[in-house]
Amino acid sequence: MLGACSQPGSPAVAASKPDYDAASVVAAIRAVGAQADSSVEVHPLRDPALDGMLKQAHDFEAQQQITQALDAVGKALKIAPDSPDILQYEAELRIEARDWKQAAELAQKSWELGPKVGGLCARNLETVARARTTLGDTAGAAQARQQQTGCRVPPPVRL
Repeated sequence: MLGACSQPGSPAVAASKPDYDAASVVAAIRAVGAQADSSVEVHPLRDPALDGMLKQAHDFEAQQQITQALDAVGKALKIAPDSPDILQYEAELRIEARDWKQAAELAQKSWELGPKVGGLCARNLETVARARTTLGDTAGAAQARQQQTGCRVPPPVRL
């Protein structure tokens, strides 16, 4: 009787929840931000105390210790709770922890609080799009991807 419980799910069910390599997804999101072709980039002034916490988080992430990285980011967010770049970083860590719903929510909040231009904007919306795709919200993913075009500010035309 217990043998029936160990049967794998149907292929249709398995296909609805793809098993992504989370680290590759995060690398792709960061690449989108790095390649964002915008003449305007906004970088926040940061409390120097945050730099140590974020370095620690990055070090933990590099060692694939995502829980510890999230703890370090949580400490940084206690100091700067509305920092769009830190919220986005937490969203990326949430992807690595396979918490797609929280990743989408954090990236959306980062986008709402952020400059809505440049690399951070592109990372926000790419995170939202990928998380929504994973969660089965293809319409929401398409909307986020469409919004990404607004992240690029063309250079002024000079005569």
